[in-house]
Amino acid sequence: MPAIFGPAGNSESFSAKYKASTDAPLFLREMGLDCYEYQCGRGVKVSDKSAAALRKNAEENNIKLSLHAPYFISLSSVEPEKRDNSINYILQSCDAAMRIGADRIVIHSGSCAKMSREEALELAKDTLIRARKQAVEQGFEAVHFCPETMGKTNQLGNLDEVLEMCLLDDTFIPCIDFGHLNARTFGAIKSISDYEEMLNKVENKLGSDRLKIFHSHFSKIMYTNPGGEKKHLTFEDSEYGPDFEPLMELVAKKNLSPTFICESAGTQAEDALAMKNEYNKYK
Repeated sequence: MPAIFGPAGNSESFSAKYKASTDAPLFLREMGLDCYEYQCGRGVKVSDKSAAALRKNAEENNIKLSLHAPYFISLSSVEPEKRDNSINYILQSCDAAMRIGADRIVIHSGSCAKMSREEALELAKDTLIRARKQAVEQGFEAVHFCPETMGKTNQLGNLDEVLEMCLLDDTFIPCIDFGHLNARTFGAIKSISDYEEMLNKVENKLGSDRLKIFHSHFSKIMYTNPGGEKKHLTFEDSEYGPDFEPLMELVAKKNLSPTFICESAGTQAEDALAMKNEYNKYK
C-alpha cells in the first residue's frame, strides 16, 4: 500500500468551482489525490443527507475519508464537566465518521493550563479511555482515535505525549502534525535525520504496524518564541518550515503507508499534490 495524500477541508481552487463539500471527492480524483479530511472543527453538524452524498461520492471516486473532531475538545481540562463534554464531542464525531464512511477521527489533546504536563497527560488519558469504552458500547469500534501533536508550547501534545496516549488502546493511531512539531520547537525540523528520529520513536513506542499506517497533518506554520504556532502558511513560504521533501523520501524508502493531510492555508489541495509528486519520485 502506498502513502495517500489529500487536503483538510476545501481549497480555494475547489470553492471556485464547486459549492458543496459533498463534491470534494470528484474534484480530488480529478486532481490525482487520494483522501480528504472532513472538517468538524467548529462542531459536528452533518445531516444524514449530506453524509450519504459524501459517502457515495467518496466510494465512487476512490477517496478515503477521515474526520477532524471539534477544536474545543479538551481531554485535559481540570473541569470534569468539560472532559465529559469532550467525550460527547468525540462520540458525535464517531457517529458522523461512520455515516460518511470515515474510519479515523483526529482529536486535539487540550492544554496544560496551570498543571504540570504529567498531570495534564493523566487527565487526557483518563478521558480517552472513557471515550473509547463508550464508543465501543455505542457501536463505533471501527473508528480509530488519532490524538494529534499540537503546535503551541502550552498545549498538551508533543510527540512523546501523543505516543503515550496511543499506548492506551491498540486501535489508537497517532496524528503526527509535523508543522505543529516544528512550530513548538521553533524550527527544529531541518533534515531527513530529524524526521527519522521521530519515526523511530513511533516505531519503538507503538511498533512497526502502527508506524506503517500513521496519520499525518503537514503544513508550513509561522511560529513565535516562546508561544509556538501562530498561523498556517502555504508551501510558497520560504521563511518557515518544515520542508516536506526529506519526509517524502524517507516515507518512500521505509515503505510506509501513512495518510498525509495537507493543512496549507487555501492551497491545501495543490500542496498535497506537490507532496504526492515528490513521494512518487522515490517509489
